[in-house]
Order: sequence, then C-alpha cells, then structure tokens
Amino acid sequence: MTKLIVDGKEVEVPDHYTLLQACEEAGAEIPRFCYHERLSIAGNCRMCLVEVKGGPPKPAASCAMGVRDLRPGPNGEPPEVMTKSPMVKKAREGVMEFLLINHPLDCPICDQGGECDLQDQAMAYGIDQNRFHENKRAVEDKYIGPLVRTKMTRCIHCTRCVRFTTEVAGISELGLVGRGEDAEITTYLEKAMTSELQGNVIDLCPVGALTSRPYQDTARPWELTKTESIDVMDAVGASIRIDSRGRGIMRVLPRLNEDVNEEWISDKTRFAYDGLSAQRLDQPFVRKAGKLKPASWDEAFAAIARQFKKAGPAKTGAIAGDLCAVEDMFALKKLMLSLGSNSFDCREPGSVLDPANGRASYLFNATIDGIEDSDALLIIGSNPRWEAPVLNARIRKKFKMPEDYPIGLIGEAVDLRYEYEHLGDGPDTLSELVSGKNRFAAKLKRAKRPLILIGQGALNRSDSATIYGLAAQLAENCGAVNADWNGFSVLHTAAARAGGLDIGFVPGKGGSDTAAIAKKMDLVFLLGVDEIDTSNMNGFKVYIGTHGDAGAHGADVILPGSTYCEKPGIYVNTEGRVQVANRAVFAPGQAKEEWAIFRALSSVLGEALPFDSLAQLREQLLREHPHFQFNDELASVDGSVISPLANTGGKLNKAPLKSPITDFYLTNPIARASKVMAECSHRFVSSIPQAAE
Repeated sequence: MTKLIVDGKEVEVPDHYTLLQACEEAGAEIPRFCYHERLSIAGNCRMCLVEVKGGPPKPAASCAMGVRDLRPGPNGEPPEVMTKSPMVKKAREGVMEFLLINHPLDCPICDQGGECDLQDQAMAYGIDQNRFHENKRAVEDKYIGPLVRTKMTRCIHCTRCVRFTTEVAGISELGLVGRGEDAEITTYLEKAMTSELQGNVIDLCPVGALTSRPYQDTARPWELTKTESIDVMDAVGASIRIDSRGRGIMRVLPRLNEDVNEEWISDKTRFAYDGLSAQRLDQPFVRKAGKLKPASWDEAFAAIARQFKKAGPAKTGAIAGDLCAVEDMFALKKLMLSLGSNSFDCREPGSVLDPANGRASYLFNATIDGIEDSDALLIIGSNPRWEAPVLNARIRKKFKMPEDYPIGLIGEAVDLRYEYEHLGDGPDTLSELVSGKNRFAAKLKRAKRPLILIGQGALNRSDSATIYGLAAQLAENCGAVNADWNGFSVLHTAAARAGGLDIGFVPGKGGSDTAAIAKKMDLVFLLGVDEIDTSNMNGFKVYIGTHGDAGAHGADVILPGSTYCEKPGIYVNTEGRVQVANRAVFAPGQAKEEWAIFRALSSVLGEALPFDSLAQLREQLLREHPHFQFNDELASVDGSVISPLANTGGKLNKAPLKSPITDFYLTNPIARASKVMAECSHRFVSSIPQAAE
C-alpha cells in the first residue's frame, strides 16, 4: 500500500494503482476519453491531466503514471497530487479545445446526443469559445458491418474500439492507420467485423463515431423508459437494461455485473430485440379441418379438455423449451401432477442431467468469475464462442494473463479466439485422458484448480451417460473437485434449463422423458418448444409460446404467451445464480403470462391450481425450493455428489462431439424473427474460418 495526498486529502491505495485510480479513490473526478478499466492503457487523449507536486513542471497523464512512480517530499512526506489547480484547469481546457478543432457540430442529429462523453466533458472542463477558424477535416465513413454504424469525422482517436476488439473480442480487424490529421480508425480492407461481441464498441465509444445501426434515428435517451432485466439469449444470464417507448422495445444495453458479464453483452442479446414484435402470436388458434383458425380462449380450452378426456393422464405429457421462466415451468408441473401425469421434461433428448444427483451435477460449479481462478481448462463437446460469447471472453481474459494457462478441446476444431490444443474429435480422447495416455492429462494433474467444461454437445447423445461418467472420473483423477474448488462445470445453452432442473421438471416415477413423450403421448403440452422436431409427434399438440416458429406450425392448439420482456420472471443461469427479469412492456393482443394460462386451464380441466396471483405462486415456489430466495447470489452446492457419478462402464459412440449450435444468430424464436439477426447469419456464419490445430 502507498500513501499519497490528493487535493489535500490523504489516502492509502495499492501500489499497482494508477494516479487516476488513486484520485478517484480519494473522491476526485478525473475526466477521460481513452482510459477504460478493462482495456490496456493508451494515454493518448490527455484529458486526465493532473499536477504532481515536486514532479516535472507540466501536467502528467494520470492514467499512464503509477503511484509507485511518485517521489516523497523532501522530509518523507507522502507524494501530493492536485486535480483542481490552475495548471490542471488550463491544461484540460487546452486539450478540450484541441479535441473540438475538427469535431463536427452534429449534436442535433447525432444518436449519441444526451449520452455523449464529449458533450458532458466539454461543458464541465472546456471553454466557451473556439479560436480555430480554418476548415475542419473530414473522414470518409467506413462500413464495418450491419450492426455498427460509423461517422468517422466525429472520431477523436481514443482507440477504445481498437483495444476492445483486439484484447477482449480477440479479432484484429480494426486499427489506427496514418498520423496526425491523416489518422483514421479503419478495418484496413473495408469489410464487416466478425466478432459476436462487436456491439460493445458502441458503448465504449465516447463520441458519436460508432453508433447502433438498427437503433439509428429512432429515439432519444430521455424519451425512453429504462427497465433492469436479465438476458435469456443464452444460459449466462447477463445483466441488461431494456429501453422502451410505449409498447415497443427500442434497444437493449448491458448493466454492470462483475460476477457474470462484467459490462459486455453479445450481439444477439443487444440486437435481436426487433424479433420481439415480429411473427408474434397474439390470439389463440385451434386446428379445424387441417388448418389453424383463430379462436377464443374458451374454445381453445374446450378443445384441450376434450382431448384430455380421450387421452387420460397416462397418455398426457409436457415438454418445456429454452426460454421459459421458472414460474411458468412450476405452474405447468403442478398442472401435470394435479392431472395425474408424471411425464414432463425440460431436457433435450438424450440428456442425462438429473436433479436427483444434486445441483452440482448440472451446474457450472467453477462459476463464471471463477474462470479467472482456474489454472487449466479442458473443453468437452462445446463451442463456448457461440454457446456463451461473454463466458468465452472470460476464458480469453484468463488466457491473456501472464501465467501459463493450458487449454484443451475435445470436439470439433473451431476458432475460439484463443489458442488451444485440439486433443481429438471423439469421446475416445476422453477415455485416453482418464487413463492418462493423453499428453494433456499431465497438465490437468499438475494444475491446482483445473476446470472441466462439459458442453451440451457431449450430453445429448446416445452415449452421453458414458461420456458424463468419464468426465466425472477425470475430475476425480485430476483433483478438480475438492474442499476449496469445484471445477466440474456444465455449460448450458438454454436460459430455462438450470431453472427447470432446479424445480425437478423431469419425469417422475413411471413418467416418460422428452423422447418418449414425443413418441407415445396422445396429448402433449409444448411450453415454448421450438428447438425439438415435433413433426413426428402423432399426439394432439398444445403449443404455449410467443412466436409463429417451428413449435406453432405443427400444433393443434396455440395459446399465445409472453416473452421475457413482457412479464416478471425468475431465471437460473448456468452457474446456478437465481436472477429476476422485470416487465418492460406488455404483451400484444390477447397474449397472457404462461403461468396464468395454466391456472385458467386447470379450472377447465377440473383441477384448479392453488394460486391466483404471481405472488402466491412464488410463495409456494419458495416453500418447496428455498434457494430461490437468493436473488443474484450463488447458493452453496455439495461437490461430493460428483464422485459417485464417475464412469462404471458403457459403450462409446465414435461419432465426433459437436456443439448443438450451428448458427449463433438463429438459436431461438426471437432471434429467428429478427431481420437484423437474419442479416448477420447471412453475412457471418458461412464465412467464419476453422481454427488450425
């Protein structure tokens, strides 16, 4: 720790702090454009100038000078820094005047207006006149893709975007060329950026040089209602803010959450919101004479009741999809139990994950933040770049740290934006690791905190039970699970999966799983099921969902539901963190919240559920599953349940392990209804190169 005096106030800070961090620790406000906490130091905007007593007779850039570089006073007094002296004031005014020399007066038409760092700091630290009367320079706009719009004349060359794409996103497609007034940020050869995280440069840009292309000219920030919520496009559960106007979603932005997404979100999270209003189901439908016809709620419920009388409890089943809230699955489970059926499932066909084995058996136990504490990583049957881009950025962050971080991959060789050892395509490689024959086994054993990441590509196969057992055996062999560390981590791809497993939305005694329900049942409730092929189901299908997607096309009855933006709901992310999404807008037409649909349907079927409001439902949920009270926290899990799951034998399928996600941009009904995501899929998915081994 180092002591120093900032504006007359003595503070003690770690000696690795920069002056900027130390000044902010003391409560001083330091303006900046190029500096960002999560990026390397550039020191090129000079807005953060401060005066150091006893130092050079000129202001110093506080972002690039460390507190360990300061000298004490002549009698050993702590170093002194001044942030409000006349020298600092004049220096900042000069820097601001230089920044505004070539900056265009676009504020009335700029999308950054009202949220512009340059506007705010010009008011606070600039002067009220301009001594520059020559012609301003102009820079040609660059095309960098369908997501980010450029107005490069506004660029102040802070290079935040360049450092983000290089350091966080892992692409070298954006850079600074030229010098002086000829300097430009460009993609060199004009082309679209290929990162799934590229939209974050919009938030990083302190001026209006990089703005959202889909949001362009649609709203001003002061017009918008801001709602804090949770992302459901993957199982990471990133913290987001939904900005709405009237009944429309205008944009989605990230919220700071150090434990989950830091301050990044994926492009699908940010830009798929236009799919929320496209192809929506806004009234019930009933199939008559082979065609779906609009119907009233009473007609739809009556059709379901007639079919249930024919099918009976033994031939009635339910499947939950990828975007369901916990309350909706809980209400559906209660409905099925009240009808006398134990046939319900929230897992994809072939999955061996079972809540009876304990929460640690199906969660990302190392936690997302814990990736930075691991010292070796083995990825089994997963492509985290597409399955969870924000989590993949954490892996890259750890990979870039100075210490050695070995990464091995079993499965399809893809570009993950960091180097790794491709150990093999099939599960036989996992057997070699367990037996110690593979070279990477020694690296896992040497590690003090090895992380074994198991993807859904390894868990949705005919031999998934054997693969899962081998992974548990490997975790035991290399010490991945002990009193201080649990590195056995399952990466889910669906926001609803961990929550469904938490409430036991799996077959009860004598019940059927997803595959059996699809084949044998005469009446099937499909709660947002769009990722499973339902065309071969012979039974009467009741689809409860939001979009006219795959699940609705073959349904006999459609009941319109609400998206995650249109209802309050609980979700559980892949690491077991309980999160609450809030309503930003209301659902269109006659669409209802799914739990309310099941409550109304239960009365028609003669088995009324014991709750009449969301509060009553949640009260019952908490009684049966107390860990849901820990909002945005991680409840403790027992890692000892993993050892008994170690492999005891079984035949392996020689087919290679592949991620279930083949197109990052089109993974759910909302994304598939989005024009922006369709364009991204067309431009990017077929052109992504494969990684070299």
